[in-house]
Amino acid sequence: MAELLSETDRANTLPDLGETGWGAVPGRDAIRKIWKFRSFSEAWAFMSRCALAAEKLNHHPEWSNIYNVVDVTLTTHDCDGLSALDITLAKRMDKFAGGAEVQKDHSEPVACLCQIHSRK
Repeated sequence: MAELLSETDRANTLPDLGETGWGAVPGRDAIRKIWKFRSFSEAWAFMSRCALAAEKLNHHPEWSNIYNVVDVTLTTHDCDGLSALDITLAKRMDKFAGGAEVQKDHSEPVACLCQIHSRK
């Protein structure tokens, strides 16, 4: 069973993740990040790579995909909060995302390319 991150581990890892766009989820011991890719195909390829990494870790994200946008929340259900598994998966996801745009303000509504194209 996974263990919650210690206060020391949180202080050592979470600020760096925050710099890349991971943010706290209000009311939960979880982190969230939203990526916007250039296309649905890029978003799907990212999710496929992440799915393989998650399977190897036996640790699976809460996520959604709308066209070119992938919205991910990480928490460890076994310990009801953040664990080292979340940090490992977050770092791997960041590598897989390449040059995707990151929506750092999670209070903004998520706008995908399909919504932008429909306004034209």
